[in-house]
Amino acid sequence: MDFLLDWLIKINEDGAAILGKIGGWVWGAPLLILLVGTGLFLTFRLLFLQFKLLPYALKLSFSKNHDKTAKGDISHYEALTTAMAATIGTGNIAGVATAVVAGGPGAVFWMWITALVGMATKYAEALLAVKFRIQNENGEMSGGPMYYLERGLKNKPIGKFLGVLFAIFASIAAFGIGNMVQSNTAASSLEESFSIDPFITGIVFTVLSALVIIGGIKSIGKVTAFFVPVMGAFYILGGLILIVLNFDLVPGAIAFIFEDAFTGSAVGGGLLGTVIRYGVARGVFSNEAGLGSAPIAAAAARTDYPARQALVSMTQVFFDTIIVCSITGITIVMAGQWDDGLDGSALTSASFAQFLGTTGSYIVTFGILFFTFSTILGWSYYGEKSIHYLMGAKGVKVYRYIFIAFVFIGAVVSLDVVFNFSDVMNGLMAFPNLIGLLALSGIVVAETNKFLKVKREEK
Repeated sequence: MDFLLDWLIKINEDGAAILGKIGGWVWGAPLLILLVGTGLFLTFRLLFLQFKLLPYALKLSFSKNHDKTAKGDISHYEALTTAMAATIGTGNIAGVATAVVAGGPGAVFWMWITALVGMATKYAEALLAVKFRIQNENGEMSGGPMYYLERGLKNKPIGKFLGVLFAIFASIAAFGIGNMVQSNTAASSLEESFSIDPFITGIVFTVLSALVIIGGIKSIGKVTAFFVPVMGAFYILGGLILIVLNFDLVPGAIAFIFEDAFTGSAVGGGLLGTVIRYGVARGVFSNEAGLGSAPIAAAAARTDYPARQALVSMTQVFFDTIIVCSITGITIVMAGQWDDGLDGSALTSASFAQFLGTTGSYIVTFGILFFTFSTILGWSYYGEKSIHYLMGAKGVKVYRYIFIAFVFIGAVVSLDVVFNFSDVMNGLMAFPNLIGLLALSGIVVAETNKFLKVKREEK
């Protein structure tokens, strides 16, 4: 038995190392350049729409649906919160800290830049998801990159092939990035802060996840519509109180972020490229613009025009990175502990505790709990829609139960090889999606112009 255990441990360690190297290549310069480049390309093609229409998009996000008779399973707001539930996770707390440790405070600036161009990417993804969605055999809306790749590209065989690739990568990635990584982070945080056995955390998270996930998108939409604002307000309010109470440190922290963004002075050897790399990588990891996950939720929205829901979806990046990640990043820079040997959520927790004491640590701990649980809910939907595309309705029910079981496994077991494998799948999702966004950008522009004409007539 000991021999078998040692063998399994060695396989896990060796596999994790190999997949870690593959992940480093997948998430290397080519993908990051393609992600940011696509965002820039769409920004220019859409004439900087994300800046001009952001106030309208924010207003639209919290208003009632313009046309309640439109096709769709959930409201604009529920589609937004479902996507935000999946997006706002460990990347907003641990990911930002990792970026600052590896790249220096200037990485926060490049996270902002990634978000600003990523808003155009997110807009295009959501628009195409609604434009090319279908109504499946259960009467539910199905959409996302797999559908706009297959139905939108003129070369149908290539489009179908790319759609299948995306669905495979997404359905696998959901188990790691959207499931086990989240429950494992929550269990570790509770064990460290309150000495709660990971087994108990695993049971609780699994039961809560099952109660919501088995009900499908309407159940997920209702829970996230309530849950996301509460969890966001909790962390944002705590962070804002910290910043206001120590406002004298804020100008210096922001100035340092801007200075380091162009000098790399906080990184050993002044490696500016390292600052940019980690800022861009963690920014994309946080808001997922270009990966193709969020448009799966956007496709379920009740909307009369694809562009209307796309504007709502665009605000997800604004809330995720410009607001939540900024609070984390500025607090970490203010605390100045990024080179003291701490990393991830431990650094964020220590930074909050430096200003708010034990209360600061609790804010981070409960933030992690809220964020990780919501991410599990959002990604369960992404995974099951990908499986539905590949296998039909019969595969969805089985996938749900397997997904729920892995919530518990993630909480109690360290499976680095699975995490790294899913990380690779997460990065691979982006390639077919970005091809689709570039190839179908003309449709995005045409649909946008059609909606803008309607919008002017509505005034």
